[in-house]
Amino acid sequence: MEYPPCVEINPEGDPRHSVIWLHGLGADGNDFVPLLPELRIPADRRVRFVFPNAPMLPVTVNNGYVMPAWYDIYAMDLMAKIDVKGILRSADYLLTLIDQEVERGVASGNILLAGFSQGGVIALAAALRTDKPLAGVMALSTYLPRAVPVDGSVRRRIFQAHGRMDDVVPWQAAMNARRRLEEMGHDLSWHEYDMAHSLCAEEVADMREWMLEVLG
Repeated sequence: MEYPPCVEINPEGDPRHSVIWLHGLGADGNDFVPLLPELRIPADRRVRFVFPNAPMLPVTVNNGYVMPAWYDIYAMDLMAKIDVKGILRSADYLLTLIDQEVERGVASGNILLAGFSQGGVIALAAALRTDKPLAGVMALSTYLPRAVPVDGSVRRRIFQAHGRMDDVVPWQAAMNARRRLEEMGHDLSWHEYDMAHSLCAEEVADMREWMLEVLG
């Protein structure tokens, strides 16, 4: 499986922290770059932002149309049948990106994973399948299928946010993920907003506050 090169936004000076941020279905690595000025992360935190690009895959629910996708979606009911193999493949790819950041001088405990929708599934799956220290995970408008095997033995700091009017990832799917993460004992910061499958200004403000805390 070929994963295209990542989009990178580097700070002045050597990075002390890295944020690896995965886009959703049909988007690309540039999707969240315009958000960075709104987050207003101080320059002295020296954060490198890495935005991976998903591979081009035929997506079953879209009549086999080839598009950027971290894994296949078989049906509109996201929980009906899960592409576990595809999810684990992309989660393993994300783990290699963590290793690359470590090789480039960023301690794994200073690496924050983030993902929107499909990207959030991969961020959670990767974080819960490694024992490496991590700064945390931002799981945005996403879910965590029970069929995906994870190891909850390492306690993670997780920012989970969802829109009450999300018509793509159902509210119940988000609540199921929340319940599973809490049952595993993770440090979960839950946020809900009057929005659809998107971001809103209030969420961005909450994300900024949480990121500044976990990025020290």
